[in-house]
Amino acid sequence: MVTLNSTEVLNTVVPETGHGNHSEDSPFLSSADAVKKTDFYDRNLALFEEELDIRPKVSSLLSRLVNYTNITQGAREHEEAENTETLRRKAPKSPNMGTLMGVYLPCLQNIFGVILFLRLTWIVGTAGIVQSFLIVLMCCSCTMLTAISMSAIATNGVVPAGGAYFMISRSLGAEFGGAVGICFYLGTTFAAAMYILGAIEIFLKYLVPQAAIFHASDHHGGDSAILNNMRVYGTICLSLMAVVVFVGVKYVNKLASLFLACVIISIVSIYAGAIKSVFQPPDFSICMLGNRTLVRDQFDVCSKTVLEGNVTVPSQLWRNFCSSGNMSSPQCDDYFNQNNVTEIQGIPGLASGIIRDNMWGDYREKGQILEKAGLPSVDVHGAVESIGLYVSADIATSFTLLVGIFFPSATGIMAGSNRSGDLKDAQKSIPIGTILAITTTTLHFRCCVHVLSCRFGDAVSKNLVVGTLSWPSPWVIVIGSFFSTVGAGLQSLTGAPRLLQAIAKDNIIPFLRVFGHGKANGEPTWALLLTGLIAELGILIASLDMVAPILSMFFLMCYLFVNLACAVQTLLRTPNWRPRFKYYHWALSFLGMSMCLALMFISSWYYAIVAMCIAGMIYKYIEYQGAEKEWGDGIRGLSLSAARYSLLRLELGPPHTKNWRPQVLVLLKLDEDLHVKYPRLLTFVSQLKAGKGLTIVGSVIQGQFLDSYGETQASEQAVKNMMEIERVKGFCQVVVASKVREGIAHLIQSCGLGGMKHNTVVMGWPYGWRQSEDPRAWKTFINTVRCTTAAHLALMVPKNVSFYPSNHERFTDGTIDVWWIVHDGGMLMLLPFLLKQHKVWRKCKMRIFTVAQMDDNSIQMKKDLATFLYQLRIEAEVEVVEMHDSDISAYTYERTLMMEQRSQMLRQMRLSSAEREREVHNYTSTNIHRITPVRPNIFVDHSEGHIELVSQTQMSSPPVADKIQMTWTKERYEAERRNRNNAPENFRELMSLKPDQSNVRRMHTAVKLNEVIVNKSHDARLVLLNMPGPPRNTDGDENYMEFLEVLTEGLERVLLVRGGGREVITIYS
Repeated sequence: MVTLNSTEVLNTVVPETGHGNHSEDSPFLSSADAVKKTDFYDRNLALFEEELDIRPKVSSLLSRLVNYTNITQGAREHEEAENTETLRRKAPKSPNMGTLMGVYLPCLQNIFGVILFLRLTWIVGTAGIVQSFLIVLMCCSCTMLTAISMSAIATNGVVPAGGAYFMISRSLGAEFGGAVGICFYLGTTFAAAMYILGAIEIFLKYLVPQAAIFHASDHHGGDSAILNNMRVYGTICLSLMAVVVFVGVKYVNKLASLFLACVIISIVSIYAGAIKSVFQPPDFSICMLGNRTLVRDQFDVCSKTVLEGNVTVPSQLWRNFCSSGNMSSPQCDDYFNQNNVTEIQGIPGLASGIIRDNMWGDYREKGQILEKAGLPSVDVHGAVESIGLYVSADIATSFTLLVGIFFPSATGIMAGSNRSGDLKDAQKSIPIGTILAITTTTLHFRCCVHVLSCRFGDAVSKNLVVGTLSWPSPWVIVIGSFFSTVGAGLQSLTGAPRLLQAIAKDNIIPFLRVFGHGKANGEPTWALLLTGLIAELGILIASLDMVAPILSMFFLMCYLFVNLACAVQTLLRTPNWRPRFKYYHWALSFLGMSMCLALMFISSWYYAIVAMCIAGMIYKYIEYQGAEKEWGDGIRGLSLSAARYSLLRLELGPPHTKNWRPQVLVLLKLDEDLHVKYPRLLTFVSQLKAGKGLTIVGSVIQGQFLDSYGETQASEQAVKNMMEIERVKGFCQVVVASKVREGIAHLIQSCGLGGMKHNTVVMGWPYGWRQSEDPRAWKTFINTVRCTTAAHLALMVPKNVSFYPSNHERFTDGTIDVWWIVHDGGMLMLLPFLLKQHKVWRKCKMRIFTVAQMDDNSIQMKKDLATFLYQLRIEAEVEVVEMHDSDISAYTYERTLMMEQRSQMLRQMRLSSAEREREVHNYTSTNIHRITPVRPNIFVDHSEGHIELVSQTQMSSPPVADKIQMTWTKERYEAERRNRNNAPENFRELMSLKPDQSNVRRMHTAVKLNEVIVNKSHDARLVLLNMPGPPRNTDGDENYMEFLEVLTEGLERVLLVRGGGREVITIYS
């Protein structure tokens, strides 16, 4: 007994056995760096030392987890950071942003934007306080529910660059992630266009009106001139912003604080002005003619006449409405003549009862004049030329339109999750900061609904309405809103290219791959270029009110899928779903999803359909391209749950005949190089199945599993590649067995799961079985036939499968002939129908032949068969072939005799060979030398008493140390010589052999049927034929193969079909 101390044991080198000792992927440790060499010598882990390279110590794992650092926004994708090369790089700056600066204020900056300053007063004045409350409630409730779902997802793990795209793609899969990611990208890009248009509107209307390039020649051309100015200046502004982003994002980030300060100062000034207006309303007058509101910049004094010295002269307003300046004989507009000019306060203050007056909405069509109820007016028609002097609606308004315009002001809730890599504690900051920001903005919007209720800025001398309310000066709001919109536009132009780059780097949409590249520092140059081009499309629209609903659709689509992702993960209860944010529920997520969908159709049903079509096309494109991404998404879990439920339902009983379809197990043979030997077998299956039902492709490798694991993996990959080439959708299973027939039996018994098991086996024909001395090929074939029969499975054997058409061929004519000789469940009727669903066989006609014997009424058989096919709803030509009883021909007798002689001769050869190999084995088993069994065939007489037996291999090869030799006694040699002398007698026995009568009858049937089939179907595209069963006595297996060969001689494409013992087709509905 040998004893080793502990040191010697631990220092003993254990060789690799290769039995499944393959490396496993680890999210934090690599086999190269993670495990130090000294780890193997831990005294307390000797039992695990051989697996420490793939199963590291807990201490190693924890130390790496402590050192794990989040990746900052826009740097690299999360998965790339886990690579060894990335980990070796310089560690990024540790995140140190808190809830206030990292989440709360960025969300405020994104939510308080152009809509607040430019459109909120118009929305409140048009919709009224009640409906404005409803609009704010709907939009903010939607974003609040989405924020709850987003907080749950964001606190379930690290959210790197990509924000909402990353959350949705990792929760719902690459298809949903790619579709929603593109929608989110388009929404962010159009948001940049909207912010730029808002900045240009502030610039041209309130800051520098003199900078307008195009001017209206009359009041009809005013709109086109404004739009053209917006397009020119918008394009210039977009180009400048793109250059700033291209030069360096650091400049945008440095200016972000300044822009945020502008937003906060502007909001504070609004509240200060609202509080002041309670005690001292601002002097802000509006000029009215009757009850109609006048455009204030068209005149200087709100009066028909003015006093100059002691003389009353016509005012500028008079000259606008009257063609003659003479007051004695005026030619004025009728409405101007009969109505008085009055002046009212535009902001009477909160204590004036203005809230009651503006409680209900006042929607107008485009061009309709703004009228104030309660003022006296004589209702007469004025001149058409005077329309431009009144304040009129420049766009048709409705509740749904206002919802679409307002919703962008509620977006921006993703700003915190996008910066998760910069946060000190993202799990805590994202929910608190986001929900607090939404609560703050919702309260602010509700207060603004009370405070702001002016309908049109034209009535206040082109001043920004919200600016007139601010304190201490209107310029605070004007300048603050301008810088706020510019900053928001820069943020959108910065974020959108990075989002596109994240999608491109995931490589789920191949044609976007080029946008994953950029400058050396990782800046997305190509993505910025595409973003600029798409934003230019929004600039060319030139209308803020038209662009806002577009981006609303894309953001609502994104929010919808965030809610869906949270609901799916919650309902599936996946083990990895452990968010730190606990205040979520699947019902809230479904409610948020429903609200998003409702808001999409409320805002604009046609934009909603377009957005859904875009997302749907991207989804199907990614699905068609086959996104090979495994992100542990919820859709995979949903599919697993649905599959489990369906499998349990299928277990309740076998499928009804109406639902029966071939669920195929394809038995493939691989060559020595692990290539599929007959790929057309898969082609035929793909044409038969057309992607429907279950397809399992199986193969058997001969050997031991522990020694053949690598070969099994390679074989499985080769089969999967061929399945992909032939477009066979299904599963692959490769088994290792000591004998091929045992492996096939295992596949037939164990493939499938529950109710999803195969009911049909497809296998190839054993070509060359006559020429081969090895009977294992055809014996395996017959054994498989018997196994399928015992398992009550259908069997299909395509013969001459190399002549079968490929998926690219088209048969424009021809027939599929069915020879229905015996009934075995209706498989022969169903298979041609299924094949004709494929484009290769679609133009082929179907013909059905059946055989009538002497005592059958062939005319009645034909009528009955035609009726049966009519009830089956199968169109086919029917023909009954009469086979009269005839004497057995000499050809049949001779063919049978040759078959039996060949079988007897091969049997004797195999017996003799087996006896010799058995003698060699018996001797070598007692020999201490290792020898290779070979069949001896040369006898050399060396001495008087001994005979040396030498293999042919030894004679032809150079001498080696382990020479294979054995000696026989003289008696054994004489016995062998007598056997050789008896060879002529064995030959004479073969010549005098008489064939068995049962074999003669079977041969006769095969010959006669073959004659009839070749005569009728020699030019058919495919012949389907009942496959006779193998004999009960295994001694006649070789004769069975000969019968099948005779039956199918002279036919190019034959499909031998054997039913599984149950009906597969029915006449009932």
